[in-house]
Amino acid sequence: MCSVCPDALEVTAVLTRKALQRIGMGMAVLALLLLPATAGARELRVCADPNNLPFSNAAGQGFENRIAEIIAADLGAKLTYTWWAQRRGFVRNTLKAGLCDLVPGTPANLEMLRTTTPYYRSSYVFVTRQDGPDVASFNDPRLRYMRIGVQLIGDDGANSPPVQALGRRGIVGHLVGYPVYGDYSAPNPPARIVEAVASGEIDLAVVWGPLAGYFAQKQKVPLRITPVAPRIDGPQLPMIYDISMGVRREDDALRGDVNNALARHKAEIDALLAQYGVPRLDALGSTVR
Repeated sequence: MCSVCPDALEVTAVLTRKALQRIGMGMAVLALLLLPATAGARELRVCADPNNLPFSNAAGQGFENRIAEIIAADLGAKLTYTWWAQRRGFVRNTLKAGLCDLVPGTPANLEMLRTTTPYYRSSYVFVTRQDGPDVASFNDPRLRYMRIGVQLIGDDGANSPPVQALGRRGIVGHLVGYPVYGDYSAPNPPARIVEAVASGEIDLAVVWGPLAGYFAQKQKVPLRITPVAPRIDGPQLPMIYDISMGVRREDDALRGDVNNALARHKAEIDALLAQYGVPRLDALGSTVR
């Protein structure tokens, strides 16, 4: 045994302790540097209906789910949902209650929200079988003799704009109402009105375009989708709507971020809407104003 070994071992031990101290300090600094990024990671909290295809569902299969994913990825944010049936009081119980921050699929300039630039424009449409009448206007005299399916809005079955347009023409005797909400315990309750056209239960339906286009693709018989005319019936009864996303009225920052994301991914969103069969009245490739 050499006489210097104990001294060497002691020096080595001291150096080892100092190295470990330096490593420990470095790890602590690294943790402090990473903590703000982790704690401040962004979250995109979306208000949505869990059973409302083609728009959204809890499985993330709707086109609004897909667009929300695009926006969240663009913003580097984690996407989370507050699920709530889209009935009367939806905005009050979700966005305004502070449970979420973004509502996809809202009419542009909806007063209770601050809305983004629209990302598509659609309309109510006539849905008929391909071998059925090619109705394109509320003024078509054949409507007086047809069984017409119409959407009833709200828990109280309020009249949709097409019901009001038909009523103005005295076409009321053969209307068949289908609640927009339908049987919420079953999947895709809004689909029933389109299925009724395919089965021959009714001759024609007047349906909000995105819903009609999506479910028409899924029927066993070919269906015809025709935007209604006139697009604005009388002075104040529109059949066409620009569709945006909504935030709280004071949330200018989020509105700006979402607007930028929608603009950056316009081509991708246009392709997605086409995939879901959304009838478009805006010019693809240009900004809707």
